[in-house]
Amino acid sequence: MDLGLQGRRAVVTGGSKGIGKAIAYELALEGVDVAICARGNTELQVTASMLRDKTTRNIFANALDVTVKGSVDEFIAKAAQEFGGLDILVNNAGSPVTGTFEEVDLDRWRQDLDVKLFAPIYCIQAALPYLKESDQPRIININSIVGRQSTPDYIANSTDRAACLGFNKVLSDNLAKYGILVNSINPGNVKSEAWDSTIEYFAPEEELEQWYKTVSKDTPLGRVAEADEIAALATFLASKRAGYITGASIDIDGGLTRYI
Repeated sequence: MDLGLQGRRAVVTGGSKGIGKAIAYELALEGVDVAICARGNTELQVTASMLRDKTTRNIFANALDVTVKGSVDEFIAKAAQEFGGLDILVNNAGSPVTGTFEEVDLDRWRQDLDVKLFAPIYCIQAALPYLKESDQPRIININSIVGRQSTPDYIANSTDRAACLGFNKVLSDNLAKYGILVNSINPGNVKSEAWDSTIEYFAPEEELEQWYKTVSKDTPLGRVAEADEIAALATFLASKRAGYITGASIDIDGGLTRYI
């Protein structure tokens, strides 16, 4: 299947590891030039080097905090200059915040909202002039199933992700007139490096592999997702084959959620 991605240009936030890294890699394998960012520069540059070696695509990497609007504006502008434009924006930065209402620190909650809602807003604002010029523009927001299914021990995460889902839907209406497709991917449990705080909260005695087995018990498919399975869906949504999909919120969770 020709996905029509050869020569396209993408930005992936939180691209140094986990889902973001997998998406950057999958896009690059399909012939996309990719700009990645993350807070930690060392790991980011290691990932960028790997992507260049394995895909031969133009990979631009820059360390930044996506909650700082000025830094985001500069990064997007540099990426667009490097590639001669932008076609795809993947908002992926953010990790889960655990705790009930009485446990979550308010400052931490505000920080989480900055990362998960306002950072994508900054990225979209910065990328919008370039996306308007593309003939195949895509915005893909990596969200979570906890935004759709009440999760008491993730009250901040669940609330903030729900806000992101609302934003995703309304934004798709706002940008449809430009032909910009806006979609959300909502992963369930995925193998990644971002489980430390979650394990510490729910099962501090468990190692990572044991934790994967624990959370798999409630999943009909009986396992945790691989990051490249999320990346495959993101790559499809970025492709010309997904040309009539916008405003969608797609769960990829092995059947974990129970709503209709």
